Amino acid sequence: MSKTDPRELKYLGLSRALEEDIKTGTWPDGRMPSLRELAEEHGVSVVTISRAVQVLRDKGLIGRTDNSGCYLAGSGGHEVGQYAICLRVTAGRWQRYAGAILRIGFDAVQATREAEFREPFDWDSGPRPEVIRDQVRRAAAAGLAGVFFLPSRVSAEEARADEIFLDACDAARLPVVLIERNLYGRYRPLTRDLVSVDDFDGAVQCTRHLFDLGRKRVAVVVASACSSHDDRLAGYLHVLHTTAAAGTHPGLRADPLVVQLPPDLAPKESDRWLADRLLAANADGVFCYQDSVAVGLMVELLARGVRVPQDVAVAGFENLPIGNLFTVGVTTYAYPAAELVRSGMRAMRQRADHPATPPTHSRIRGELIVRESTQPG
Repeated sequence: MSKTDPRELKYLGLSRALEEDIKTGTWPDGRMPSLRELAEEHGVSVVTISRAVQVLRDKGLIGRTDNSGCYLAGSGGHEVGQYAICLRVTAGRWQRYAGAILRIGFDAVQATREAEFREPFDWDSGPRPEVIRDQVRRAAAAGLAGVFFLPSRVSAEEARADEIFLDACDAARLPVVLIERNLYGRYRPLTRDLVSVDDFDGAVQCTRHLFDLGRKRVAVVVASACSSHDDRLAGYLHVLHTTAAAGTHPGLRADPLVVQLPPDLAPKESDRWLADRLLAANADGVFCYQDSVAVGLMVELLARGVRVPQDVAVAGFENLPIGNLFTVGVTTYAYPAAELVRSGMRAMRQRADHPATPPTHSRIRGELIVRESTQPG
C-alpha cells in the first residue's frame, strides 16, 4: 500500500495515498475495504479516514460507501466503465422470468456505480448477419468497453448466429465474456472466458437433498446440448453413483433416470409428456434444470391427483421468481447473479491485461433453498 507523508494533514495525505492505490489497481474488483478496515490499516481514526474518502468522493473517484466497503466510481479517475450485455434467453412462456434473474445481477452492480450496462443488441427481427455486425459496430463506436454474452442454447443454427456475433466483436475489438454457458453443443472447447453459476455443485446439492429425504427413484430433467445442462447432469450422476456405492440408502435405484425434454413441444404438451415419462418410471423425486420446468411439472402432477411432495418431490434450479409465487414453492439452487456479474467484470479486466492467456472458466457457488415442493410446510 502507498505511504502517507507525515508533514501533510493526515486526511489529505491519506486521500493522496488512496488515490494512488486506485490508480495502480490495488482494488481491481472496484470495491475498497470498509472505512473501519481502512482506518485500522493506516492507524488513524474512522473520522480521519472518512475525511480522506470524502476528498476522493468530491473528485468523482468513489461512487458510494456503505458498511461493506467503498465502491469505486471508476479506475484511475476515469468515468465508470460502460459495457454491453446481450442475453439470448430461450423463448417460451417463462422467458421474462428466465431473463430477469441475470438482469437482477447487472442492476445490483450498476446500483453501486461499479459499472454501467446497456443492451444495444436487438435480434427480434431475426439474427441476420448484416444486422448483427451493424449493431456490434455501433456498440464499439459508442465507446462500450466489452460485452457480457449469454449464448443461445436452442440449436446449431442459433449457435452459428452467436459465432457471427463473436466474430463481429473480434473485428470491432470488443472483448467478450460468456455468461452462464459456453456456445451450444456437446463438450465444445472453451474459446472465450466464461463465468457461470456452479452448475455441478447445484445439481449435487439438489440431488443429494432428494436422496436424504428418502427418495428411492430420482430423475433428472435436462433439455439442451450446452455446458450448463451437461454440468447439471454430471452432478446428478455423481451423487447417484456415490450414494449407491456407499450403501447408506437402502432400496435406492442406482440406474440413472435421465429425461431429455424434446425441443419442439408446446408448453402444456411438454408438461404432459414429462409427467407421463416420470410416472411410468415410478420416479418419486425429480431434479429439473430450471424452476419454470419444475412449476409446469408440479401443476400437471397435481392436476392428475399426484401429491407434491408426498408422492413426487420436485426440485428446480436458478431461484426464478415464478418458483415462489404459489402455495407450493419450488426447492431450488439460488443463482448468485450479482457475484456472477462481478466475477465477469474481473475476467474482462484480466483479459484486457493479459490478452494472450488461455480462456478461463470461473464458477460461482449458490445455495440450496428448501421449499414446499420437497418438504411440506
